[in-house]
Order: sequence, then structure tokens, then C-alpha cells
Amino acid sequence: MSELTEAEKTVYDVAILGAGFAGSMLGAILARNGAKVLLVDAKAHPKFAIGESTIPNMLVSLRTMADRYGVPELLTLSTLTACQKIISPWHGMKDHFAFLNHQEGKEQDPMQVTMFNFPSLLHETPHMYRQDTDAYLFYAAIKYGCTARVNFTIADVDFDDAGVTVSSTRGEQFRSRYVVDASGYRSPLAEKFQLRDDPCRFKHHSRAMWNHFINVPSTDDVFRRTGKDKPPVPFYSGTVHHLFPRGWFWVIAFNNHKDSRNPLCSIGLTMDEKKYPKEPGVSPEEDFWKHAQRFPGIAAQFAGAEPMREWVATDRVQYSSKRTVGDRWVLLAHAAGFVDPLFSRGLSNTCEAVNVLAWRILRAVKDDDFSAERFNGVEVRQQALFDGNDKLVHAAYNSFEDNGLWTAVFRIWAWGSNAGTFRAHEAYRRWRSTGDERHLIELEEVKNPGLHWSDHEGYAELFEDMVKQCDDFAAGRITGQEASDALYDHLNRAPFVPAHWGWKDRNLRFINPTPFKIGRTMLWAATQAPPEVRRLMLGFLREAGKEFVLGRKIF
Repeated sequence: MSELTEAEKTVYDVAILGAGFAGSMLGAILARNGAKVLLVDAKAHPKFAIGESTIPNMLVSLRTMADRYGVPELLTLSTLTACQKIISPWHGMKDHFAFLNHQEGKEQDPMQVTMFNFPSLLHETPHMYRQDTDAYLFYAAIKYGCTARVNFTIADVDFDDAGVTVSSTRGEQFRSRYVVDASGYRSPLAEKFQLRDDPCRFKHHSRAMWNHFINVPSTDDVFRRTGKDKPPVPFYSGTVHHLFPRGWFWVIAFNNHKDSRNPLCSIGLTMDEKKYPKEPGVSPEEDFWKHAQRFPGIAAQFAGAEPMREWVATDRVQYSSKRTVGDRWVLLAHAAGFVDPLFSRGLSNTCEAVNVLAWRILRAVKDDDFSAERFNGVEVRQQALFDGNDKLVHAAYNSFEDNGLWTAVFRIWAWGSNAGTFRAHEAYRRWRSTGDERHLIELEEVKNPGLHWSDHEGYAELFEDMVKQCDDFAAGRITGQEASDALYDHLNRAPFVPAHWGWKDRNLRFINPTPFKIGRTMLWAATQAPPEVRRLMLGFLREAGKEFVLGRKIF
């Protein structure tokens, strides 16, 4: 038997399985705050990964964690400028979410476009080139003191009363007091404890395929729009979604900014595998092009594009777990479950999960108590995020067949996401001002933790109405017109939804928060909005004004 290395002799506070985005981020936070951390991965960086699109809520989470845990590298990830200057010039820009609805065999109808572009008060947000961002986090974790092992294939994770033994197929053994499984779908702990739901509990069904391409035509060159049909910002400057009945293609460009040196564009297809089952003997590439060719506009979007990697394809992409925490262990992020990349919730939910987990681990290290009960808040938050996202995505797929209904779903999702971002920023702002962590923890103790706007009952009722109307439409109990009428009636009755951005105008295709519209909305907030909305929006405006005077943007 070979002599133990110093690393093997060490008893670590935490062993993290998986050194991707979630594992490396958590490792950096824990090591920065004094924990002894072992970080292992079956592969080595750089590693191909998708989940490249960011959303404002995620950026607030990153800024909160950067300050809360003293890890400025997380702040770097929150802006395109920092990503390009500090990490690499291989990231794209994201100015908006754009959705173009398509019907088979027909040219794309300019009236069936929806877009929400981000206010100019915000920093430019990135399309993350994940092999660079994940490696950046990995090396930050090492800098803060993590012991790292790559090309480390797990042979066993063994638990006893004193701790955990992590063994590799090379015969290495490491001891720790707690283990975080951030390894993704092929989770060793999910397999060991038979944690996967069989069948998966989520209502939503989809399968997916994706690749990185070069020579992808700009969406604006393909869809040359003029006059009122022209979007306020270019399609290609943000995340483009090509919708069709029960499926969608994504276009996430890394080459859409003047400072980018990356020629690649991330492209993928996700669709209901019950409606579009895999055909035997058909390759992922053939499958992709078969469906792209059904829609003239989508075929033109990808004309001449060349894939640069091996295709990745899945069967049903959804999976869920019975539990995500136990004595001395936790399944983190994609080790616990996955729904669908629509609405870019994956990275945002990962950041939320890391934030609610990290401070609990640090306290457990101090108290030497790693019982499951201490991590119940992580269980509640993670499972709620999965279930809430399942409801949202399932409703959206149901709505794709009726553009009017889709525009209502789009508005309910987008306003909730915006209001939730304001709420998260308020908690961050109050904590930064007072140092009282209760402002952050109170957002973990909410009635609807699966929603971005998690502590507003009125929005939760609107969200559930959206789910019901879309389910009724899909089941044939009502028409798309009836479902969309009901949701727009609810939107127009809701006192917490501002009118001036266009959330209540079913005919407005481009929700474009110009300074004039922001001013009118803030006047509404000051004079007509319910108190909780007034507090959120005016607090955000005051902070934005301070930052503007200092020549900065708010986040």
C-alpha cells in the first residue's frame, strides 16, 4: 500500500464533487471564509458547458455573494465588461430576450415577435463562454485555498458517524466532514442513495440537442425589419428564441460585441419528446436540420452555419430528486434536478442555491453539526425552484401554439422576473447599508420560494392563473383566445403591475423601458402603486440615481 500524501492525510471540512460553475463558486466562497475544502472533478478545465445566458436576478445574486462572502471574482461575472477585460474577450453581450414565433412552412410573421430589452440603467450583461468562466472560478477557488484534484473519477463515497470518505478509481482516499455533490446529472450520491424520482415528477417533457457554430447569419440580416416592425435594439445583441408548437431553438451569440474575439455562436433545439420522439438511426445533426427546415425563417437563420464540436443530444432532459439534503451531504444545482433551458433559469437558480447553502455550511463547520435539519432551508429552496420553473416552462410550451396566449405568458414571466430582481436588490441594498443579514435571510423565509417575486401573494395568484389557463388550453377545455383574454383581464386588474412599460398592452411587441417610460412608471409608483411596489421601485430608482451621479450603473 502506497504512503498517503499530505492531501490524503488532511481531514477536510467539505469535499465538493464537481468543479464546474456551482462547485467552483461554492469552493471559492467556503475557502475564502476559512473552511478546508477539497474540490474534485472527473475532467480538467477548460470544459465545454452550456447554460450561457444570464438574467438580471442572477447578476444581483452574484453581487450579493461577492460582498457577503468577500469573493470579488463573483462580481466580475456580473458584467460583460468585466468578463471581457478580466476573464477573456470571448464572451458575448445580452441586451434582451427576443422571441420569434414560427408556423411550419410559413415565413415568420413580424406581428408574432416579443422582446424585453434591459434598461440602460444596467450594465451590459454577458453571454458567458462557459469554458472560460468556469475555469476562472476554478482557479479562484484554488487561490483561496481549495485543494483540487482533476481527472478524479469517483469510485465510492462512504459515510460513517465521524465523516465521509471519498475514494477515486486510482485508489486515492480523502476524508471530509461534509460532502457537496455538484457533479450534475450523473451524481454519485443520487445513485448511491437512489434519490432520483422514477418517473421524474415534473409535468414538463422535452429533449434537447446543441452545439457551437461558426458562420451563423445575424438574426437582423435574416429578418430585415423596418418601421414599426424593427426592434428597438438588434435581435442579435441578445438571446434569440425561435418558437414553434411545443419547441424552440436558441441563438446565443458570442460574436455580437465589438470587443469580442470569439467567432462562435451557441445554438440548440429543445422540444417535447412526446410530440417529437427520437427516430431510430437519425443522428443529432440530422435531427436538428430536419426540424430547422420545417420553418423557412429558422432554416435561413442557420443557413451556412458550421458546427465546431461533437453534437450533444439527450432523451428526456428532465430529472428530479426525492431529497436534496441529508446528514453530511447535499445535492447542489444540476446534481439535484433539471427542467429546461427556456427563460435562462439554470445559472440563476444555481446562484440562489449556492447563496442559501454557503452560510449554512460555514456555520455547520463552526458548530461541527452537519445534520440534515440544519440544511432544510436548502431543501425547500432548491425543490421549490425546480417545481416553480417546471410550472413556468410547461405553461410556456403549452402557449406556443397560440401567439396571443404566449404574449400573456411572456408578460407574466417578465414582470415577475423584474419585480423579483428589484426585491432581491432591495434586500442586498438594506444588508449593505446596515450589515444585518436578516435582510438577506428573510428572502429565504417566503411562501413562494419557487418564484422570482417570491414574497408577493398577488403575483403568486397571477402566476397560478397563468398555469391554469395554459393547462386548460392544452387540454382543449378553452380556446387560446379565451385563455389569453382571461390572463390580460387579470393583468389589467392587478394593481401591482405597472402599465407604462407595456405589461398590460397585448398589442405591444417590444417592451422597451426608455427613460421616458421609466419616468412615467416611477411617477405611477410614487402616486398610484401599492405600498410594497412603491417601496421596491422607488428604492431602486434612488439607488440608480446615486450611481448615475457617480458615473456608474446599478448592476
